[in-house]
Amino acid sequence: QVQLVESGGGLVQAGDSLRLSCAASGRTSTNRGMGWFRRPPGKEREFVAAINWNGDSTVYADFVKGRFTISRGNAKNMVYLQMNTLKPEDTAVYYCAAARDSYAYRMMSRYNYWGQGTQVTVSS
Repeated sequence: QVQLVESGGGLVQAGDSLRLSCAASGRTSTNRGMGWFRRPPGKEREFVAAINWNGDSTVYADFVKGRFTISRGNAKNMVYLQMNTLKPEDTAVYYCAAARDSYAYRMMSRYNYWGQGTQVTVSS
């Protein structure tokens, strides 16, 4: 089992920055690829960013390239999402997920552990 706990969400204004954190615990949590997904109000959950087990490979959704950065802590059990130049359309519940193996994936089906989510609200 892998447990994931997100933190760092909140209410900000357009143009502001936020850093989301995800703490992973449990057996093999440090050997897995990790991803961030989000569910905007009234929409389906969508991919945001992913990182492989050791942090040297990342993938991003087109709509966050250049604004968001995913990273892992030195101990590999922490994953971060630095979000800059936030827009109102970034408003969503953001979820951390652990992959079935060590790679970074866009597809939700490649992840088998999920956190409870953290709300990010960007006002205009």
